Amino acid sequence: MIDVYGRRYSIAAGALILLLSAFTPAHAGEVYQPKSGQPGKDVVWVGNPEAMVQKMLDVAGVTAQDYVVDLGSGDGRNVIAAAKRGARAHGIEYNGELVEYSKAQAAKERVSDRATFERGDVFTADFSKATVVVLFLLPEMNIRLRPKLLALKPGARIVANTFAIGDWNPDQSFAPAESCEKFCSGRLWIVPANVAGSWKLPQGELVIRQSYQSFSGTLTSGGASAPIAGRLRGEQIAFSASGTQYTAKVEGAVMEGYARKSGVDSKFRGTLVSR
Repeated sequence: MIDVYGRRYSIAAGALILLLSAFTPAHAGEVYQPKSGQPGKDVVWVGNPEAMVQKMLDVAGVTAQDYVVDLGSGDGRNVIAAAKRGARAHGIEYNGELVEYSKAQAAKERVSDRATFERGDVFTADFSKATVVVLFLLPEMNIRLRPKLLALKPGARIVANTFAIGDWNPDQSFAPAESCEKFCSGRLWIVPANVAGSWKLPQGELVIRQSYQSFSGTLTSGGASAPIAGRLRGEQIAFSASGTQYTAKVEGAVMEGYARKSGVDSKFRGTLVSR
């Protein structure tokens, strides 16, 4: 009886080992290496080509004064590249393995003090303090993120590989100078100030209808209205009306700058009356 039970125990143990091995990942014990095309929460992960990494940071004008946030940071290459330029940089990535890999790479490159990563959902994460946002997401994802992107501080830069943000036209389109095989075009947006509404100026009532960084409207003075059209670049606004060129900086409900007519500049200050 002892021999029989001993043999049965040996067989059962062997079967258990085979069963466990069947459920053990083939890569167990191996160092995790991300693969281009691997599935993610909302999109498959494809690494940003190195030529585009550098070009996107160049176009966005990243410096040591910036706080760069990469939405869907993947293996961390954009964040690490920004940190190497002296910027504080942060990656938000849903895949936990990619987050840990990114942290290890940042440590290897000795930028862990400036390059940080979190496992999170880009649609619920708070990136409101970013001065530069990096995107390599699908168009529909960019559109979902658009309200949060437009809510960034005026002058913040958004740089994306390939894909647009709906009907929000970019301030600049570009491609890298170096050779690049695919996903080799980019777009830059500069978050405009919100200037839509009615403003009181020394020259009269200014009414602005805004569409992202472009706007139109009227300037009414002495019962006569003149059409206006202009553009915004962050906090900077420029438009013309009745032969006068206006350039100013917008901070909240105040617009201050210069009105230039017949080669003569005069200061002006406008205040927002209503949205």
